[in-house]
Amino acid sequence: MNGNVSRRPRWALALTILAVSALPAAAQIAVSGNDSKRRLENGVNRIVSDATTDTATIIDLGGRAPRVVGEVPLSHSVVGPPTSVAITPDERYAIVTSAERLDPANASRTVPDNRVQVIDLRATPPRVTQVVEAGAGPSGVSINRAGNLVLVANRNAGTVSVFRFANGALAPVSTVTIGNATSSPAHVQFTPDGRRALVTRDDAAGSFVSVLTVDGETVTKTDRDITAGIRPYGMGITGDGRWAVAANIGRGGGDADTVTLIDLRREPYLAADTISVGPTPEGIQVSPDNRHVAVTIHNGSARPQGHPLRGRGQLVMLRIDNGRLREVARAPIGDWAQGIAFSRDGRTILVQNMADRNIAVFRFQDGRLTDTRQRIAVNGGPAAIRTADAPARR
Repeated sequence: MNGNVSRRPRWALALTILAVSALPAAAQIAVSGNDSKRRLENGVNRIVSDATTDTATIIDLGGRAPRVVGEVPLSHSVVGPPTSVAITPDERYAIVTSAERLDPANASRTVPDNRVQVIDLRATPPRVTQVVEAGAGPSGVSINRAGNLVLVANRNAGTVSVFRFANGALAPVSTVTIGNATSSPAHVQFTPDGRRALVTRDDAAGSFVSVLTVDGETVTKTDRDITAGIRPYGMGITGDGRWAVAANIGRGGGDADTVTLIDLRREPYLAADTISVGPTPEGIQVSPDNRHVAVTIHNGSARPQGHPLRGRGQLVMLRIDNGRLREVARAPIGDWAQGIAFSRDGRTILVQNMADRNIAVFRFQDGRLTDTRQRIAVNGGPAAIRTADAPARR
């Protein structure tokens, strides 16, 4: 069995959901958002008109092996970078965006959504407790380390929504214009000190990461746009606030695409290095030790069988050395891979395989990647995953 989690009957799932309220203090929670509306069938991205509901899977990373401890029905989407889930620093709540939904007038197609949902992870069972509206196509979402401010990148609106978060509820504060409707803000992430935020923009017209200033609840766009690679999409920021990394998805032509390292040690922030990693880096996450970066690349795995550009997905490990990126390890993964999550010690890595509808578990130690062969099955295609950032120091 290799620790695999198979699909369970509903009574078993209900028992598992109840268990989340009694997690030990050593638990670490990851939340995977899963899209049931889309399936990859021999290179064709199909809409499933009679799909079951989308879900969020709650995973405990605190034990000897990751295990599912709950599942929540909600609305979610694979559209946008795999950072459309965020968890509060105290692991009490998760916030999940929904970039698209089935068209009510024609279930064979989708339309942009605008919903942002709050999950109470400690409720019995865990459940969605609030749904609010952001702009069109809400994608990447982040919570500051004080746990009181939330930013959402609205990919179809060219904006970032600002929300206050208090007592488990979101309240709209303002909307920040990043560009026109095609500027495509994909992900937004706070710096650890909470004074700035970075916005990736995967519009075809530019290759920018925009900088926001955060003063209390007042968020404004600065005139600083950092030049990254082609179409910066996913992003991570090291916990010490020294570096950011942007995954540049390119134009989807099968060419080798890149990851850009951004120096945050002084202002203005500057791109310090860009490294080739392979075709279409979708997911990106920094390790707890602030020295490593994990990247998933599609490598043509979403193309049809027999296509000359089809390859196998890859998990690539990079190391930050003296302001430069270098590759230290690489391992094969599944098709159409999405997001990445690290355990607190940095030794366990979760990788979402969207087409395979599972999450692969890897070990990373002494610069080496090992596939544990554990696969966590989820209901829907896993499309985004996050763990909580460390809380702000008081």
